[in-house]
Amino acid sequence: MQVIPVVLSGGSGTRLWPASRAMYPKQLLPLAGEHTMLQATVLRAAGVSDAAKRCIIVSNEAHRFSVAEQMNAIETRAKILLEPEGRNTAPAVALAAYEVLKDDDALMLVMPADHVIKDVAAFTDAVNLGIDSARGGRLVTFGIVPNAAETGYGYIEAEADNSRAVPVRSFVEKPDAETAEAYVESGRYFWNSGMFLFRASVYLAELRDKAPGIAEACERSMAGRTVDGDFVRPDMESFLASPSDSIDYAVMEKSDDAAMIALDAGWSDVGSWSALHDVCDKDDAGNSVEGDVVVQDCQGTYVQAESRLVAAVGLDDVIVVETKDAVLVAARDRAQDVKPLVEKLKDHARDEVLLGRQVFRPWGSYDSLENDANFQVKRLIVKPGAVLSLQKHAHRSEHWVVVSGKARITRNDEVFDLGASESTYIEIGDVHRIANPFDEPVHIIEVQCGEYLGEDDIVRLEDNYGREGTNS
Repeated sequence: MQVIPVVLSGGSGTRLWPASRAMYPKQLLPLAGEHTMLQATVLRAAGVSDAAKRCIIVSNEAHRFSVAEQMNAIETRAKILLEPEGRNTAPAVALAAYEVLKDDDALMLVMPADHVIKDVAAFTDAVNLGIDSARGGRLVTFGIVPNAAETGYGYIEAEADNSRAVPVRSFVEKPDAETAEAYVESGRYFWNSGMFLFRASVYLAELRDKAPGIAEACERSMAGRTVDGDFVRPDMESFLASPSDSIDYAVMEKSDDAAMIALDAGWSDVGSWSALHDVCDKDDAGNSVEGDVVVQDCQGTYVQAESRLVAAVGLDDVIVVETKDAVLVAARDRAQDVKPLVEKLKDHARDEVLLGRQVFRPWGSYDSLENDANFQVKRLIVKPGAVLSLQKHAHRSEHWVVVSGKARITRNDEVFDLGASESTYIEIGDVHRIANPFDEPVHIIEVQCGEYLGEDDIVRLEDNYGREGTNS
C-alpha cells in the first residue's frame, strides 16, 4: 500500500507580512533554507517507506502557477487540486481522498505546506512507525514533544510510547499559561501538529459518519471535476455547499480510532516572525540576519533585508523586515500582533496586503519600479520558453527596452526579435505579445503611459496558460 503525500497549501501567512502576501504567501517563500517551505515539505516526504513518486497539493487558483513552477524546480510531478474557496482542512483533505481513491486506497500523509522540521530523519522514522497502524484502519496524528508551555497551540493527550502509535485520550484547545505549564509537566500532552496518516477510505468513512454534509458536498464536487494538465478543479457549486470545518473538529475529536505518534524533530509551524527567529541560525548574541544586514550591539534580534542594506544598532529582541515596498519593525514579544496590523491595512485598502512589488506570473515576473498618475515603469523577466498572452490595451501605450537576453515580439502583423539595447513601441490598441524562445531569461524595461494603468486594462486574445478572455 503506497503512501501519497497530500500537502495543504491554502494559507495566507498573515503574521509573516510583509514577506508573506495574500497572493504570494509564506509557503511559497524560502524562509528557512534554500528551498521554499512548500518544496521542503514535499521533499521531506521522499524518505518515507513506500512513498509514491507522486503527490497531491491542495492549493487555490491564485497560486496555481507558482505551485506548479516550484514542483518543476524540484522535479516532482504533482497533481494540483484547486479548491474553489477555502473551507478549512476537513473538506480540503476530503477532496484529496476522493482523488486518491480513483487509483487505489492508498495511505495519505497529510502535511501543511508551511511547517519547518529540522530533523528530517526523525520525521521519517515517526511516519514509518505509524504506517502499520494506519494500514489497520487507525487515524494517526503526530504529537509534537513540547519544549515549552506554549499557549498558541492545541494539545493532544496520550501516553507517550516511542515504539508505537498510542490511542488518543483527548484533543484540547489552546490553554492559558498555567494550564500549559501543567500539561508540559505531566508528560502526557503534546502539541497538535496538524499532520495525519490514514487510508483514504477510512478518512472518508469517518467523515460520512461524523460530518456527512462535508463528505457529500466533496463527493459531488469531485464527481464534477475537470482536469487541465496537472490542475484538478472540483465543481465549484457543489463544493460551496460544504460546511467549513477542521479535521480535528469534524473527525479526529469524535473518532474512536484516533492514534498518536510522538514526534521530536525540531518542528515549528512558523506562525510568526518570532517563531521563525527561533528556528533560524543565530550569532553569539542570539541575532538572526538574512540578506544585506549589519548589526551592532544587538541581542536576540531578527533582521531580514530583501532589496537594500539594513543596519541596526542597539536593538534587543526586535523584528525588522525590509521588502521592496514595505518595512516592518516590531518587538519580538508582539510578533503575533502583525495579524491585526494587516487587518488595519486591509481596512485602508492598501495594495501591500495582497502583492509585493515583484509580482509572479506563469511566464516570469514583473517589478513595478516607479509610477505616477500617467506613467509606470516596470522590469519584466520572461523565462526561457515562456510567452505572454496575445493582448491589447484600451487606455495605455507601452515602450519596451531589452536590457539583457533576447525577446521575440509580436506587434499586429509583425513578428521580430529584439536584443540588448534594442526597443519597440506599442500604441494603444495594438495587438502584441512578448515571447522568449531562447535559452536565457530576457529582462525588459517597460514604460507605460496613459490615462489608466491598472492591470485589468488587458484584453487577452490567446494565452498558453488558460487565461483567454480574462483580465487578471
